[in-house]
Amino acid sequence: MRYEWFIGLRYLKAKRKQAFISIITLISIAGVTVGVMALIVVLAVMTGFEKTLKERILGATPHVIVMKAGQEPMGDYEEVLKKVEEVKGVTSAAPFIYSEVMISSESNVSGVILRGIDPSREAKVTDVARNLKAGSLERLGGGDLPGIILGIELARGLGVSVDQPIQVISPLGTMTPMGIMPKMKRFRIVGILYSGMFEIDNKFAYISLESAQKFFGLGPRVTGIEVRTDDIYRVQAIGKQIHRRIGPSFWTRDWTEMYRNLFSALRLEKIAMFLLLVLIVLVAAFNVISTLIMVVMEKGKDIAILKSMGAPSRGIMRIFIIEGLAIGIVGTLLGAIVGIAIALNLETVSGFVEGLLGFKILPGDIYYIDKLPSQVNPVDVALIVITTILITLLATLYPSWRASKLDPAEALRYE
Repeated sequence: MRYEWFIGLRYLKAKRKQAFISIITLISIAGVTVGVMALIVVLAVMTGFEKTLKERILGATPHVIVMKAGQEPMGDYEEVLKKVEEVKGVTSAAPFIYSEVMISSESNVSGVILRGIDPSREAKVTDVARNLKAGSLERLGGGDLPGIILGIELARGLGVSVDQPIQVISPLGTMTPMGIMPKMKRFRIVGILYSGMFEIDNKFAYISLESAQKFFGLGPRVTGIEVRTDDIYRVQAIGKQIHRRIGPSFWTRDWTEMYRNLFSALRLEKIAMFLLLVLIVLVAAFNVISTLIMVVMEKGKDIAILKSMGAPSRGIMRIFIIEGLAIGIVGTLLGAIVGIAIALNLETVSGFVEGLLGFKILPGDIYYIDKLPSQVNPVDVALIVITTILITLLATLYPSWRASKLDPAEALRYE
């Protein structure tokens, strides 16, 4: 072992009369540990939130939608549907009708987005069927009145429940001598949807494709086609393939375009949290600097003797760089282990904290997410570890340089 490594690691453990330096070293290691742990846990929670949000959004909306240029109704949708399903990466597709309407109950009125869907195909494209809290898609077309499914927040706002009738009013009515008369039709609630997204649960209603065609007077036409893919991160490339396959008279739009602002904000927030929490590591780096400066002051005699024996300035620098790096590496590894352990068991940890403090962190009646989501991203962990070690390395340079410039004669004059 080279003398720089031997002496640098030996200085981590002070003599009995220099126990104060050992305490400061432990505090420096603890500071790095806390900083790394906080970074890993917070970024894991942010990643978990983003993943949960994607799952809930993509559970209620398609990955890609295909519509005719000018948003005109699509008449030959079965032929277009077959071409879309032949594109590589497309797992399923289904027609849909989309329009804005008013829904009225005995107690309230609300503006909603009404979607006409094919019950037999919809379950393959979205998670609407799996998100139903009551009822089923199969009931949309049966009974004395056509069926309708409402989001849970919409149903609460209207004061209605399953099997109750409601009135659907379309502003796209027929022209009469009195002006445009809106279309009105009664539907029976056959299901309640809970997607976990307030905007969807409060603004969306679903009826069968056949009922929508009759109500809006579309005949055999539809608004467009919704598509599910095998990879949500390749939707842009798959959308371009679909566009090439079906021709320029159609256009496609994927979920990354529909929710670009939302996920851009989440990504920006994650970056901001990372930069803010790096400040904790910077504070720990200042602790490393102060520790090394104290060690240099305490080991002045040793440095002078080493220089008198022929140790070069670079060798002296290496001794204290090794000591500082050892503090940084030990603290980083401990922080990574503790942080990953907490992130992987965050539900248990949050449950313990809730029991200890006597309150719920995410109350179910206020938040849709009743537990903290967490997902450890290996890339994030690697970035945190590398960044922390680099910051620690930079923190060792000034004290090490000061040690290398120490004059042996001055250091030994009063010894």
